[in-house]
Formats: sequence, C-alpha cells, structure tokens
Amino acid sequence: MKITSLCGNQTSITEFILLGFGDLPELQIPLFLLFLVSYIATMAGNVLIIMLVVADQHLHTPMYFFLGNLSCLETWYSSTILPRMLAGPLTGDRTISFSGCLTQYYFFGSLIAAECLLLSVMSYDRYLAICNPLHYAARMCGRTCLQLAGGSWIGGFLCSSGISALSISQLTFCGPNVIDHFFCDLIPLLKISCNDPHLMETLSVTLILLFSLVPFLLILMSYICIIATILRIPSATGRQKAFSTCSSHLIVVSIYYATLLTVYMFPTTNILSNFKKVLSVIYTVLTPLVNPLIYSLRNKEVQEALKKACRKCKFGSC
Repeated sequence: MKITSLCGNQTSITEFILLGFGDLPELQIPLFLLFLVSYIATMAGNVLIIMLVVADQHLHTPMYFFLGNLSCLETWYSSTILPRMLAGPLTGDRTISFSGCLTQYYFFGSLIAAECLLLSVMSYDRYLAICNPLHYAARMCGRTCLQLAGGSWIGGFLCSSGISALSISQLTFCGPNVIDHFFCDLIPLLKISCNDPHLMETLSVTLILLFSLVPFLLILMSYICIIATILRIPSATGRQKAFSTCSSHLIVVSIYYATLLTVYMFPTTNILSNFKKVLSVIYTVLTPLVNPLIYSLRNKEVQEALKKACRKCKFGSC
C-alpha cells in the first residue's frame, strides 16, 4: 500500500486495490471468459455500425447519425472499464493509482452522462419523425443534429463528471485502500474516504437527477406520444411493425435507466453492495453489447448496408 504523509499521524493512500469479483474465486475463470467475449462482441458490433454509418450514403440520416454517436460512446466507455477489469485476473495485479482511478472515473462518468443525454435526443428524433413527419426534415437539419449530438458530448464531459471528478480529487483516503467494485466509481470511493460524505452524496444525487432521471422522463414522454400516434395508424401491419421497434428500444432504455438509478439513488448497505455490483455489470457490459443489435443491426437499412459492404469486400473493392 503506497501512502503519502500529511500532517501529524495522518496518511493519504495513493494506490487502490480493485476487488472486483475477487470474493468469488471459483467464478474467476468463467467471469473472465464471459467479460472477454462480451468486450470483443461489443467492440465488433459498435465499430461495425460506426463504419457502416460513415461509409454508406443511405445511412446519412439523423437517426443513423445519432446511432453512430451512440456506438462511439459505448465503444469508448466499454474500453474505459473492461480492459482494466480483464487485466486484474489475468496478471494478478489489481492495483490502480489514485490518478489512474480518478481518470477512469472521469471518462466513464462523462461518457455515461453523455449517453443519457444522447438517448433523450434520439427519442426526440423519433418523436419528430413519427408524430410530426411534415416538419421533421426542417427541424432535424444537419446543423441541428450536430448541435444536439455535440451538446450531449459536451454536457457529459463538462457538467457532470467534471464537477464530481474535481470534488473527488479533493478527498483524502486514509485506509483501507480496497475498493469493493470492479472499477473506480463515486459511491465505492466515498465509502473508503476519510471526509464527511454528505456533501458528495448530495452532489451525486443532484447529478444523477439531472443527467439520468430528467432524460429518462423526457424519453418516457416522447414514447407516450409516439405510442399514441402509432395507435392511430389504420394498418394493423404498420402498427405491429412500429410497436415492435418502439418496444425493443423502450425495454433496453428502461433496463439501462432502472439499473443506473438503482445503483446511484438508493443507499449502499452491506446487503445491497453485491446486488449493486451486479446491476453495474448490466449498464457497463450488457447494455453496450445488446444496443447494436436492438438499435441498428435489426434495421433493414443497416442490413442492406452490411450486405453491400460484404459484396464489396468479396469482390476486392473494400
């Protein structure tokens, strides 16, 4: 354990041990293989979508522009968590420096906040497309799309984790130096801090309300309007197709936000600690894995773009 002297007999920890799932030694190999396969599949699926959106002219629309941004976000935040998580069991070294921990938290928290904002932007895009189709092209022009996507990225990096990461950097850690989690997150860090946690907990709740609950409520309102519009479609086939797409999106979004809000809004007790760790796996590992399938790879336009790309590669022109 690396420590730095402060005043008197106080010491400050400069290195942490990420416990991860180390309390389940019999599951280390299965969990490692599961997370490794998940990471490879997540990267492959999201990078594929980004390449298709960039390369295919038919996908140069607002909906696929936002989906490309979503895939980019999930590629980055999966890479912020999973490689370090996989390296621990593989090398036996679970330590992480304070600066490394703070950097990991900053990028992960920023990307999560940006994704919450981007998901609400995507629901607004679908709301306009289905509920106001005559005004869609005018309202979702290229400049507006860039502003909405850029606002999501900037809002996540500046307004959310920038504030909390700066506050965490001022905390003192006197021991123990074991973080009962598989990555550096706010609540596990507060749990081992020597400082009064109430101010940081209040800040955490405020940020999660602004960047998770508010976007989720906006998404919910958008989908209520979308479903009301779909119910007025005279064709039963049209209604079924629209409901199939919307229900898949809404289920994924609901699971994502439900796990996120449960982890950060409810107090962490000894009983809930392991349960929250499992919930964290859902929004850090499972959601980035299934989003490419739910949002993009099931769409006929994406499937056609993929077939076209495969044909080009087959004939040596890719």
